[in-house]
Amino acid sequence: MAYQSKDLSVLAYANGFTLWHYTTADTAASVDTAGYFNPAVDMLRAGDIIVANVETSGTTKGGLFFVSQAASGVVDVNDMTQIGATDAD
Repeated sequence: MAYQSKDLSVLAYANGFTLWHYTTADTAASVDTAGYFNPAVDMLRAGDIIVANVETSGTTKGGLFFVSQAASGVVDVNDMTQIGATDAD
């Protein structure tokens, strides 16, 4: 799949920082691919954080992507930091 603008939404905005939510059936590795978020370059800024639900058509994973670059038509996010990777019970 590819980036879908309808799946990116603002959770909070303050002081030039935006906290986003994104949901997709894509894997975290696909979302992390350079250029995945290029269509959103006019909305995202370096330093923003994207809370994400990935692999939603299988075993959903959740995590955080840090926007490291969003300029000159290019968006790059750091690898996803997964949340809740282990359930010990």
